[in-house]
Formats: sequence, C-alpha cells, structure tokens
Amino acid sequence: MTSDYRPIQSPIFQQEPEHPGYRYREYAPCEQLASHVSCYWTIDFHADVDNQLHRIIPDGCVDIIVDRRSPAPRKAAFVEGLMDQFEVLHISDARSLFGIRFFSESAQSILKFPVSAFIGQHVFLEEIWGVEGLYVVEEILAAGTASDMIEIMERKLRYLLGSSSISPNSLLLASMKYMYAFKGSISTSELADKLSFSERHLRRTFAQELGLSPKEMLGIVRFQSILQELCTGAYSSFSDIAVKYGYYDQSHFIKSFKRYYGILPKQV
Repeated sequence: MTSDYRPIQSPIFQQEPEHPGYRYREYAPCEQLASHVSCYWTIDFHADVDNQLHRIIPDGCVDIIVDRRSPAPRKAAFVEGLMDQFEVLHISDARSLFGIRFFSESAQSILKFPVSAFIGQHVFLEEIWGVEGLYVVEEILAAGTASDMIEIMERKLRYLLGSSSISPNSLLLASMKYMYAFKGSISTSELADKLSFSERHLRRTFAQELGLSPKEMLGIVRFQSILQELCTGAYSSFSDIAVKYGYYDQSHFIKSFKRYYGILPKQV
C-alpha cells in the first residue's frame, strides 16, 4: 500500500558533499516490514569539526530514535511524533543516533498507542515496550555496526507484529492509501466522498489517530511527492510543478515549500 510513498529527508534530497565528521545514512527495511518501516537511519557527528546544521522536514512518519552516546539506557531511546513544519538542529556535540522511521497509518501496531499520543513530547521506549524495550536498547547500544542494529530491531519488530492484537484504524488506512495514490493532490472533501464518510468524521479520526488534520497530512504528502519528482529531474520549471500539484500559482507553491522546507525551492 505504501510502496510508492518513500519520504525524503533533507540530506538525501540535497545530496550535498559530506562535511568532515558528519554522516547521514538511510537503510531499507526487509520486505516483511516494508509496509510499516519507511527506513532505518543513522547520524554520526564528531565534535572536533565545526558545528553542523541538520535540517528535518515533515515526512508523515513517526520515529524511534536511539541516542547511542547516552550514558543511561533508560533515557537513550524515545519516540518522536509527527511534524508539520521544518526544524533545523545546530549540532555542536558529538552525536551517534540510530532511528527507525514508521509510516504513521500502521505505526500503532508496533508502538501500541495512537501516533497522536506522541505529538509534542518525547516518550521513552521503556514506557511503551516495558522491560523488553530496555533490553532492545541495551543490545543496540552494544552493537558494532548499522547492520547489527538493524538486525536487532527487525527481530523485535517482527515479534511485535506477530504477537500484536492491535489492528490499524481501517478508515485511516484507506485515507492514507488515497493520499498516496493522489500524491496529496486531493481535497479533504473529495477524500471524504471517496471514503463515503463525512468530513467531520474524517477530521475526528485523524485527530484521534494522528494528532493532525487530513488537510495537514495531505499537505505533507503533496510536499514529499514534489520532492520525489524534483529528485528525478523530470520537470521543466517550478511553474509546471505548481500546476501539476494543484497550486493556485507559483507563488502559492513557493510559500508552501518554504513552510515545510524552511528555504525557497531555488535555494535548494
């Protein structure tokens, strides 16, 4: 269902030359987990180089983040909820992070709580998975390579999915399927019509499940779809993209892009 939607983060999109001491990498999940996990990722930064800016952009996903330099396993891993605008981190201290990026519509099967529970706060993994979460974190902190960390996490995720009694919300799943299919270029009213539900019910479901409105999620999916298209280079102008994705005009497209990315398209 989500195979065509693969969100992009700033370091991958801009493809800038790596700065000494800073490295961002993404890794694909196994086929069994591909409908739940967008990717695994790592960030490594050495403090003996200049400060590093790391831009995070909305992608419609929720992440588990493990701080591999944390002195205490109980405080090393937490869930980061959905974002609706960009954030720029100024990294000055040495960092080593490992992340798991989940699609929002299926994350509850693994996280055990609606994604809306993680909006605006860090929830430690032990609070979600109990002592088993702590064991996983300790294994990841002791792992030597990214492939070792991924193997540990995939073993845990397969177990959780196999034993979970929580099913994703069917209306949310169907809604996101349409959003991905239309690349975000569909209105909330059109979406409600296709699903045979009222807009009010749709908004209530998204608020309960994700903590974002359907309109906000549509904007994020459309933004990420545009990034995917920009990566292919199959466009002649920003005006063409604005028209294709249903913006009133190029200025509307530029304003929306800046909201999610933080800078103008031509600056990227």
